[in-house]
Amino acid sequence: MSASDVAAGARSWLFAPGDSDHKMGKALGSAADIVIVDLEDAVAETEKPVARERVAEFLMANANQRSRLWVRINPVQSKHALHDLAKIVPAAPGGLMLPKPRGRADVELLDHYLSALEATAAIAIGSTQLIIVATETPQAMFTTGSYEGVPRLVAMTWGAEDIATAIGAISNRLDDGSYDFTYKLARSLCLTGAAVAGVPAIETVHADFRDEVGLRALAAEVRRAGFRGMLAIHPAQVDPINEAFTPSEAEVANASEIVGLFAANPGLGAIGYKGEMLDLPHLTRARAVLARMKT
Repeated sequence: MSASDVAAGARSWLFAPGDSDHKMGKALGSAADIVIVDLEDAVAETEKPVARERVAEFLMANANQRSRLWVRINPVQSKHALHDLAKIVPAAPGGLMLPKPRGRADVELLDHYLSALEATAAIAIGSTQLIIVATETPQAMFTTGSYEGVPRLVAMTWGAEDIATAIGAISNRLDDGSYDFTYKLARSLCLTGAAVAGVPAIETVHADFRDEVGLRALAAEVRRAGFRGMLAIHPAQVDPINEAFTPSEAEVANASEIVGLFAANPGLGAIGYKGEMLDLPHLTRARAVLARMKT
């Protein structure tokens, strides 16, 4: 299965720091659909060169897992990005996470870098896929709808910490623990921007990895809203996330009934079902549920 196929159906995206062989191995041994080895925030400035070496070796040692092994590089505008790419691309990860893009131009620039490095390494050009963290810079908040047709893009996620720092917030949370308006807006912009780009939207992390109840509640909430998966920071979060983003037996049965009902009545645009009137949007959502079972 290709990296893009894996990303299309991925529920859990688990981070592992790139300077820890133990944590990278533990993440790979989990049930995470995609493992994101981190060269950015999880690695101290002085340790980045060593982490690049470790990550490259880890990728090459686990080449049979290529489609689910991804790497978060440093921002394309940073001094580290080209060094990350020069070391990581020849080791052929399934994809990269790009943090802090300012807009479409940053992703297109990364595509050009990747094409040159893939050609040099005799890797199929275009095979390294991308997920972007679409809301981490102030500029990015105004460009979330600009990614339609961008090469390599297979998913979009969002973040609330870096944007809060960038705009000078004291906190991004209200007294009850919920996100303040700006960060709820960031989540919504990611969701709608992903729809424009035609890729899955992936929810950001739930930072308290011991809070399984809160994780499950959040995952259920954002799945209802349209998110297709969620980032994780600890292997303990993977199973709850996978369960939350897998359609239940009842959902599948209901979706199958709706699809079957429309198939049996091809001349009708609206059909009564359990006291409701169903039309094309209901059929489309039912088909999407069934499609999730095939990915």
